[in-house]
Amino acid sequence: MTIANLMLPCSKELFGFKLTGKDLAIDLGTSKTLVYRRGSGVILDAPSVLAINKKNGRIRAVGLKAKQMLGKTPQTIVTIRPLQDGVIANFDATQRMVKYFLNQVRPRRTTVGSRLIIGVPCKVTKVEKRALIDIAKEVGARKVSLVAEPVAALIGADIPIFKPVGNMIVDIGGGTSEAAIVSLNGVVISNSVRMAGEEMDQAIIQYVREKYKLLIGEQRAERIKINLGYGCPKGKAKKMKMKGRDLNTGFPKEIELDSEEMQEILDPVPAAILDMIEVTLEQCPPELAGDIMENGIYLTGGGACLSGLDTYISKRVKLPVKMVPEPLLAVVLGLGRLLENDDLLSAVEITPNTG
Repeated sequence: MTIANLMLPCSKELFGFKLTGKDLAIDLGTSKTLVYRRGSGVILDAPSVLAINKKNGRIRAVGLKAKQMLGKTPQTIVTIRPLQDGVIANFDATQRMVKYFLNQVRPRRTTVGSRLIIGVPCKVTKVEKRALIDIAKEVGARKVSLVAEPVAALIGADIPIFKPVGNMIVDIGGGTSEAAIVSLNGVVISNSVRMAGEEMDQAIIQYVREKYKLLIGEQRAERIKINLGYGCPKGKAKKMKMKGRDLNTGFPKEIELDSEEMQEILDPVPAAILDMIEVTLEQCPPELAGDIMENGIYLTGGGACLSGLDTYISKRVKLPVKMVPEPLLAVVLGLGRLLENDDLLSAVEITPNTG
């Protein structure tokens, strides 16, 4: 984990904050943060972005409002993505963002500290665990549990993990993609690659810049990715108009992008994800390989929603590939269910001292 030493002055709206009330679960991602409250379900779904006033260090916006400011702020405001490639890149900013989110959802007139469950990558290090636990304790959590995100996603998708049966899940998030084989409540094999949804956005930005001499921002690139997809079937091509700044003239300009170009644009990212999947399959114990051949591969995460990606993976690995019912929510739903089942939580939680 990279923990930057950029310390931002604490804004007065966070002084004295303490997490109180019902137990919570958090899926803290590079692109999004989701919060589940016991008895209420998912109560927060917001971009992992905050905007800071550089003059006084106060929070100007968090979540969606901050994301809408990306690329549009004056010199007095800086927008920060505190998590990069699935890990904390700015400890202080992450802490302030989490405090702000939890302050929005905490019940009033409660005095007992909450239990907090946090989803983490399989290969989370000791330093990364300590950073997350420190943040949770700072906001007043009375107990903190860490759970591997692939395990949580399978639980959230109602796939049994307590049997001696192998299930393979691929989680394609904003900053990181992770493949894991799970059996008997634990991760048997896992691999990850820092290629996911945000790298797809950057590939679109770079392609449009080089081919069309047009400069576009991250939000526009994300809309292109969602609307045009990957590997459009022949005869079903789609087109999308986009606006940006002409690099030759400096003036606004509009072009039209074809979905048939998307495979060329995005190829490096799915190729890296596929390599990760193939390595994981090669490392799979033979006793579990038959289960995976029968059950196929489960996809989850925002990046997995890219149209055509499941078909591409299935053709390459020659296995069934299935999207879990709610790919964007699977992890936080699984973490939420663990709030209701102490025995299962004890079986799957990660020991803080191991890395």
